[in-house]
Amino acid sequence: MDRDGLVLGIRTASPADLPELQRVYRAASLSNPGDALMLLARPEYLAFTGDGIAAGRTRLAHAGPDETGRVLGFATASPVSESELELDDLFVDPPFQRRGVARRLVVDAARSGAAAGFRRILVTANPHARSFYLAAGFVDGQGVTTPLGEGRRMRLDLA
Repeated sequence: MDRDGLVLGIRTASPADLPELQRVYRAASLSNPGDALMLLARPEYLAFTGDGIAAGRTRLAHAGPDETGRVLGFATASPVSESELELDDLFVDPPFQRRGVARRLVVDAARSGAAAGFRRILVTANPHARSFYLAAGFVDGQGVTTPLGEGRRMRLDLA
């Protein structure tokens, strides 16, 4: 429970969750005023298809102890090698940002990844997310250019 009484659970997303995940994805993507105009001009970047759901790679945070509670955020981690996962998605519904939801999703991905034998999680962080990832234990890597601008490759060692 957080300081405002938010009870948070995490579970594997199912195909039935896709509309809510799409809602959270769009709302979170547009919540940064510095990115909103660029994203609205490129609507293909606002379409979440849920590719990791069928494979069980998307985990969602929900409100309440009951698994049917409101979707607060989600993360998708995909294997990129025998020892590394890529954090493809990490999105939190704007009213629930800065309440520990993203951190809990990262901890969940790290625990699940370590239990499956992975040694590292990689992520490409945009400038707005870099400080979050550093606070969550990721280490800075090299700068990269993405179709949406500059980013930073970061890693979280699991072992």
